[in-house]
Amino acid sequence: MSTVTSPGTTPVRPRSTPMSTVTSPGTTPVRPPRSRGAFATAAVLAALLAAAVVLSLTVGARATGLGTVWDALAATDPANGDHAVVLSRIPRTLAGLVVGAALGVAGALMQGVARNPLADPGILGINAGSALAVVLGIHLVGLGTVTGYIWFAFAGAAAAAVLVYAVASLGREGATPVKLALAGAALAAGLSSVMNAVLLMNSQALDAFRFWQVGTLGARSVDEIGQVAPFLVAGGAVALLSARLLNALALGDDAARGLGIRVGRARALAAAGVVLLCGAATALAGPIAFVGLVVPHALRALVGGDYRKLLPLSLLAGPVLLLLADVAGRVVLPPTEVQVGVMTAVIGGPVFIWLVRARKRVAL
Repeated sequence: MSTVTSPGTTPVRPRSTPMSTVTSPGTTPVRPPRSRGAFATAAVLAALLAAAVVLSLTVGARATGLGTVWDALAATDPANGDHAVVLSRIPRTLAGLVVGAALGVAGALMQGVARNPLADPGILGINAGSALAVVLGIHLVGLGTVTGYIWFAFAGAAAAAVLVYAVASLGREGATPVKLALAGAALAAGLSSVMNAVLLMNSQALDAFRFWQVGTLGARSVDEIGQVAPFLVAGGAVALLSARLLNALALGDDAARGLGIRVGRARALAAAGVVLLCGAATALAGPIAFVGLVVPHALRALVGGDYRKLLPLSLLAGPVLLLLADVAGRVVLPPTEVQVGVMTAVIGGPVFIWLVRARKRVAL
């Protein structure tokens, strides 16, 4: 039926509902992603990091209060035993900060390169490559300092990364996430066997390696941390520059090429960041597992898979997990101390299983 209007008037038409609010029955409106969740998560992680630093300086076989910590930092008394305890905890706290940040960011990078949320430098053989190279350095040339460890660790991490990718690239489909994980697990097992064989042949290398192997934060000085810091800064910068590329790679290789991304160069850049971060962290504290696996996986459940958010948040969350694990290792079996590499496995294993089961329940 046509609409009748008076001369000089405009027909009145029913108002249309804005497109952003039109939904089909039984569906939920799609809303733009909010950044508030990322800011809130960053604020919580910053508060937890500050608390972890305080605990690292105050908790141990000999407890010290905040007042004592402040006095030791402001005006050190060499004759005061409490001040000596606080000063001895400063290097391990700094080591926990830089190593935790490196492992957390490296894990997020590795998951982006492999397009696999279960990937991390330990599972893909990067840590095993670094450890084997350090063992060979101890065995062949008598390495004993972090300066010597770091170059061998870099070489081993790079060689392991190249070998895993080369093996996974064989076949028609190329380096798929499943093939990368399988190749990395096989390489890690093989490299660990070779490393154990070398250690059995050289008792001196075994003595120098055994404490470093389990992962420890208390064996390095501030000067040694300073020697590693430039490599960690370079690796962190490469990681943050790779965020946009990793977001494109997450869409698939074909979609990334359609967006103008050179897939090979993008993966090589991100892999260089992983080598820098893992090599430096492994040289400083030994092969520490689960940090690079648990931290990005937990953050992805909170803020999604955008690497522009995931990488900076991993930079905060990694030190929180590592420092709290180190503090727990000091008090769980007094008066002895459990090394942080053992504690991250004890804490990270159950947490990771819980995260996987929780995500499966959400998916169902």
